[in-house]
Amino acid sequence: MAIAISVKGLSKRYRIGAAQTKFRYGMLRDVFVDSLTAPIRYARSLVGRSSNHQLTNGKNHIWALKDVSFDLEEGNVLGIVGRNGAGKSTLLKILSRVTEPTEGTVTVRGRVGALLEVGTGFHPELTGRENIYMNAAILGMKRAEIDGKFDEMVDFSEVSQFIDTPVKRYSSGMYLRLAFAVAAHLEPEILVVDEVLAVGDAEFQRKCLGKMSDVAQQGRTVLFVSHNMSAILRLTQEAIVLKKGHLIKRASTPEAVDFYLSSGQAESGERIWNADEVPAGSAPFRPISLRLKERSGKVVDTVRSTEPIIVEWEYQLDAPVTGLRVGMYLNTMRGEYVFTAFDTDDAKQYEQFGARKPGRYVSRCTIPADFFNEGRYSLGVNASSFGVRRYFMDENALSFNVDISGAPGTQWPEIRQGPIRPRLDWKIEKIE
Repeated sequence: MAIAISVKGLSKRYRIGAAQTKFRYGMLRDVFVDSLTAPIRYARSLVGRSSNHQLTNGKNHIWALKDVSFDLEEGNVLGIVGRNGAGKSTLLKILSRVTEPTEGTVTVRGRVGALLEVGTGFHPELTGRENIYMNAAILGMKRAEIDGKFDEMVDFSEVSQFIDTPVKRYSSGMYLRLAFAVAAHLEPEILVVDEVLAVGDAEFQRKCLGKMSDVAQQGRTVLFVSHNMSAILRLTQEAIVLKKGHLIKRASTPEAVDFYLSSGQAESGERIWNADEVPAGSAPFRPISLRLKERSGKVVDTVRSTEPIIVEWEYQLDAPVTGLRVGMYLNTMRGEYVFTAFDTDDAKQYEQFGARKPGRYVSRCTIPADFFNEGRYSLGVNASSFGVRRYFMDENALSFNVDISGAPGTQWPEIRQGPIRPRLDWKIEKIE
């Protein structure tokens, strides 16, 4: 199968802190001095470009991407995941020819339709109709082709009433609907979609995901960036994981998503917070450690579903706190909430510990046996005074595995859906 996109040694460097070097606006003296020193600054910039070591280590530069390489075959759908600042949007902008790479090469076979940010490629002074024809012309489409797709695009976008209104007067939702309609319906060989669906409402998101699924099934190449792991899992077969500009993983989508979601989490059954990991704003609350224990008290990172699990959170209060509640969020590795619980959920417990004096505490709870289904789970923690202040939060503090040996229904070799696997009290009666 032919290669649609080939990326070799791709790197992108940006200059940061440039505002510090600019003259102050409105001062004629500064404008004059800036003009006189312009040749010197230009000469220095040429010297800087000739020194790769200087580019790499300069304090005023940052590598948004560094030595990224991969090939994507025609007709494949590739997910791109990573935390904020990982380089996802920069990669798509280079592939879409919005910006140029600092190093490396990109070979793209076919025309690219890109939906990067709300309104990218739209001219605010032009109407929706004019922007559709302009974007299609840029893609190399003939007027007859555009005419044939026009009504379909407008119907999808649901902005027919405002199609002859300048798009600068559109709401962000209208802007997005029209931009997505143009990108998806002009039938480019390669469709590049950044995290923009979050702007739309739930109904429009479902509509967009359905259209992207149709595009993928038509054999076109799709690159999809999203923080919505359910959408990544639904639409893509393969994904890459970016971290601080580096490509650190390429695998099947379920494997890549699990790798991404578990990265940065403690995997030993224990999380200990260093002083530099605790924001100054958390005071007077100071987290110390989070532990997952089996019945015997041993710290574990793999638990048996047929045994109870003990969760311990140790923390320090450096001053009295009123209304404090300390608790956890339990999630699947796909980001699905299983439950949320706090140490003062019980009314009597709240009365006793509603006001806590300075000192070291441990909030401990037991998750009963026969609760978890097989898989990997994530624990997040939260300390707050409801409606007043949140002291500390770590959404991905610790992760653990569940072994279902001996769990209900294991006599059947099937994967059961859902995050819980309860042992229910069934009764079977024969009625004559």
